[in-house]
Amino acid sequence: MKPFDPRLMRYAQATRSYLVLLVALGLGMTLLIGAQTYLIAAIISPLFYHQADLPELSKLVILLATVFIARAIVVYVQGAIGHRSAVRVISQLRLRVLRHAGDLGDRWLARGNTNEVVTLTTRGLDDLEDYFVHFLPELFLTATATPLLLVVVAYVDFLSALMIVLCLPLIPLFMILIGKMTASYSAKRLRSMERLGSQLLDLLGGLATLKGVGREQGPTKRVDDLGLSFAQRTMNTLYVAFLSGAALEFITTLTTALVAVSVGLRMVTGNVLLFEGLLVIMLTPEVLRPLREVGTQFHASANGVAAAERAFKILENEPYTHSGRQPVPPMSTTPIRFDDVSVLAPKRATVAPSSLTATIEPGTVTVIRGASGSGKTTTINVLLGLIPPSSGRVLLGDIPLSDIDRQQWWSHITWVPQRPALVPGTIADNLGADPQLPAVQYAASMTGFLDVVNALPAGWNTHIGQGGTGLSVGQRQRLALTKALISASQIVILDEPSAHLDAISEENVSAVIHELRGRGHTVIVIAHRAAMSELADNLIDVTSRSQITREAL
Repeated sequence: MKPFDPRLMRYAQATRSYLVLLVALGLGMTLLIGAQTYLIAAIISPLFYHQADLPELSKLVILLATVFIARAIVVYVQGAIGHRSAVRVISQLRLRVLRHAGDLGDRWLARGNTNEVVTLTTRGLDDLEDYFVHFLPELFLTATATPLLLVVVAYVDFLSALMIVLCLPLIPLFMILIGKMTASYSAKRLRSMERLGSQLLDLLGGLATLKGVGREQGPTKRVDDLGLSFAQRTMNTLYVAFLSGAALEFITTLTTALVAVSVGLRMVTGNVLLFEGLLVIMLTPEVLRPLREVGTQFHASANGVAAAERAFKILENEPYTHSGRQPVPPMSTTPIRFDDVSVLAPKRATVAPSSLTATIEPGTVTVIRGASGSGKTTTINVLLGLIPPSSGRVLLGDIPLSDIDRQQWWSHITWVPQRPALVPGTIADNLGADPQLPAVQYAASMTGFLDVVNALPAGWNTHIGQGGTGLSVGQRQRLALTKALISASQIVILDEPSAHLDAISEENVSAVIHELRGRGHTVIVIAHRAAMSELADNLIDVTSRSQITREAL
């Protein structure tokens, strides 16, 4: 990322007001620095030459004390505003990343981007605080204080200003050289943190299973190794930051020393007055300080810069926009038609599904089948409006799905994925209905989930964890099927409903499908097993083909 990336203002509006305040505070700080050095020189010079006593200079001393206090207040206000603005910017950026990741959809998240989003929105973006609190104020002070104070030095002693100008480029040169190393270390640190977070999330998700088979201590060494690797990456970044700080301090000290020696020699010969010499010597480090601090703080905030770069990369992925506004036609009488639908998967160089043409009649059971990777789940994602077809279209009757209001379309659909999404809470909370209602009891009995609930000490009030921890995969599937059975949605989509079930439970699934069809629901099933295909009123065979083969043809 550049020292200041304009994308921050685009994605986090709080940045704009903060920058306006920084400019104002930077100008104020520049005036205070100039006043401070002038007053110190104006007090010391007459005292040294015995031209005035301290009581005679009391007004200047009071003014100097006032300037010191004002400068301290500006520094405090700058820090307070920086912390407050950093929190607001990080919150806005975090929210934008989360919303955009949701807009990009499950297909994008499934490519391994979930862990990156989790790391960025939890720990990664927090490192931006150093960037806002320490780096940006010094950057804007460099843009205001350095040139203005350099003009003052040039007005008082042109030779000293020339020496500063000749030494000044060494600071950004060292910043660039060391910055290349810091950027690499910071990127590696962020990747290490993502790997550690991914491993820990996987471990926590499967901890109950590992404990059940007595292997809860198995991943300990791997987690320790990842933690050690992360610590080493962090120390490497800090090492480079300290190295850069030492190099910048050396250049600043050398420049100040050269100016001081030059001014001192000319003061001895009488070419420079004491007042002018003191003013130049005190202003020289103030001219260099903002640029030096920019270098030091940039490396200290490099982790936040790397995280922001990753956040911008996510935000610049174009999501699929569905702008339809037409109402959904009555789906109890409207067929769904796939008209030569193809979806290109660039990473696999395949088209899956390829040239799919099929009709799903209302109130029937349709089974979508095909080889692994042929595009069955992608077909459902197209039907849900989550991804656009690369060619062809989906029609509800004669209305293109792209013209339909997506939120209204989703309200007509119940989707049971292979791994149903469950939230922490009770089983009743996840069911979303009163479990004592006869319709719910009947549905739970049909799916076999009622037996599961009756075997639990707390029954429907049993608490489950994130992702359904506490229930087996098959039990989660039965819970999801129960929800589908009590749903009022016209269209029910089941993705491999018998994948994690035994033969008896598979019979329950078949009964659920029969029940849904009997009620007039349109049931769409993704299936591999022959038993599911036997239930179908309509079979849709999905195929894929190589993109290269297609182009060759």
